[in-house]
Amino acid sequence: MLSLVTGLPIEEAECERFVSSDANGAVVTFRGVIRNHDHGTAVSGLEYSAHPEAERFLRQCCLIVAEEAGAPVAAVHRTGSLKIGDVALFAAVGTAHRGDAFSACAHLVDLIKTRVPIWKRQHLTGGTTEWVGL
Repeated sequence: MLSLVTGLPIEEAECERFVSSDANGAVVTFRGVIRNHDHGTAVSGLEYSAHPEAERFLRQCCLIVAEEAGAPVAAVHRTGSLKIGDVALFAAVGTAHRGDAFSACAHLVDLIKTRVPIWKRQHLTGGTTEWVGL
């Protein structure tokens, strides 16, 4: 299992290699990409802040999915200032069959979004900001 909270750009290929094997006929990945809007409001960028133990929570999410799916799992979440188009979250799961990989990856992302204490501050066009996830 690979899990990391980092201020550096995500090494997507490393995550994919981690979950790939000759036994896995499916590798499913998810890229959470910074978009230019939220709920009809223009967004110019984001800042992610993490609780000091966020990586421990991320690891727990990965362990849960790895055990349930019996599969290798990888997840990396960025912190710091990100611009439109940057990848904030990358998740990957490798399984023998595609349905299992899709289900496991979706479950992993859902767990991360609900259990990992990472918050985002959106910079809106016009100079205002708002916190999401507090």
